[in-house]
Amino acid sequence: MDRDTEEHSGIVVRRALPSEAGALAEIDPVAAGGDTGRRASIVKWCEQGLAYVAQGATGPLGYCVLEYTFFEQGFVTLLMVAPEARGRGIGHLLLDAVAASCTTPKLFTSANVSNQPMQRLLQRAGWSPAGLLHGLDEGDPELFYLYGS
Repeated sequence: MDRDTEEHSGIVVRRALPSEAGALAEIDPVAAGGDTGRRASIVKWCEQGLAYVAQGATGPLGYCVLEYTFFEQGFVTLLMVAPEARGRGIGHLLLDAVAASCTTPKLFTSANVSNQPMQRLLQRAGWSPAGLLHGLDEGDPELFYLYGS
């Protein structure tokens, strides 16, 4: 397996192919609910090689997007696990895979203060709080995290 592919307990984490954008949109409740902007973003991320997919025997279980637009450092733009696959470690596998493939010295992500499940996952996966930003989502500040510090 190459640097961008990992396997754990029958789940393979690898870069998503452009042809998989539709399948990723189907496991994403926002895209599946009709958000055309999210669908377009998924297509773009897959075409640009920025999306990683966690693939099980039944198909995609989740995906993660790694970009380098945050002060020229790695940034996990989105982590999505199919609702029926949550609580099985898929998010942790995806975060570990993008951390291993990140090409910059630092890797960041963020989560709304209200998103307690994501905050717990980040803490379990070795991420540390790095700052708080008000004003993105009214009344729900964004917590930023740094991997491995």
